[in-house]
Amino acid sequence: MNYLDDSIDLLRQMVRVPSVSFEEGDVRDLISARLSEWKVPHTLLRGNIVAASEGFDPSRPTLSLDAHIDTVPPCAGYSFDPFNPGTDPEVVRGLGSNDDGGSVAAMIAVFRALRCEPLPFNLLLTLCCEEERSGPDGAAWLYSPDGPLASDSRWALPRWTIVGEPTGLRAATSERGLLVLDGEARGVSGHAARSEGVNALYIALDDIAALRAHRFERHSPLMGEVHLNVTQIQAGTAHNIIPDSCSFVVDVRPTEQYSGEELLSELQALCRSTLRPRRLGNRSSASSPQSPLVRTVEALGIPTFSSPTTSDWMVIGSDAIKLGPGESERSHRKDEFVTRDEIARAVKIYTDIIMNLYGNIVE
Repeated sequence: MNYLDDSIDLLRQMVRVPSVSFEEGDVRDLISARLSEWKVPHTLLRGNIVAASEGFDPSRPTLSLDAHIDTVPPCAGYSFDPFNPGTDPEVVRGLGSNDDGGSVAAMIAVFRALRCEPLPFNLLLTLCCEEERSGPDGAAWLYSPDGPLASDSRWALPRWTIVGEPTGLRAATSERGLLVLDGEARGVSGHAARSEGVNALYIALDDIAALRAHRFERHSPLMGEVHLNVTQIQAGTAHNIIPDSCSFVVDVRPTEQYSGEELLSELQALCRSTLRPRRLGNRSSASSPQSPLVRTVEALGIPTFSSPTTSDWMVIGSDAIKLGPGESERSHRKDEFVTRDEIARAVKIYTDIIMNLYGNIVE
């Protein structure tokens, strides 16, 4: 059976179905229907899909293959319909094809090929919703200590996870976290002609300058410095009114050296504006120094790197690497695409890792 062709055909269908975060129901149902056609038993859990290998034994260790089925909204500037996958047999284009449809397709193909094989550990396939928005019903719920993988006797929380994301088929052994801060400067309105009031925009600009100039003391041997960028600002209602409020957004990419609470405290001390975190739990992730996944990819000659982007890894909790077809640089941009060759190579790499993992496990 040609699992690769099946998966690429499914990916083309997925591109045609809008699946922005929190609206993934239709694409989840599409994937579920195809899995049923292929006689792959699976369970729908909220917006997620879970499939377990034949003879799954919760007392044995488990390796999960995890990818996400949601997308961001299409950005401006597409030179073609973002929901049209095209007809080129060597390329699948369109929204979600690269992030994260390529990984979904490759992982389904591998799972179908190996789910009945007598492996020394269980295989679990988890296709998750809400990844792009760090939603509460995706991997954060699925992999939580109180979630269904832990509480349902049919399954078990994985010991190892391969997180499918577009990495150029390199293995990320660490990734930065994400801390988004909403800043608000408060002033006093007045007439611009008389220079009355207290200009909240100027307060915000001073704070932004302080944030830009700040350097964090702790340096990560894996990821270097914490990255910080101010990405949005809004103030004023008319040209002749001194604004009494100015809001701005700060995008912080932490390393394993800092918690979200520590970063918030350090940055708030620099600012007159109030900084409010959207979420403090989007932590940085890193593979265990003794990780059999890392030993396996190194033995296979797969390049490793530290990823600047976040993924479901931050909520999964198990030893993990992040690896998949496509390129991160294509994500969240116009004219997204992934190639058949990239997906085919991902299928081989995932298979090689699974078949060689057991020899690198040290109890």
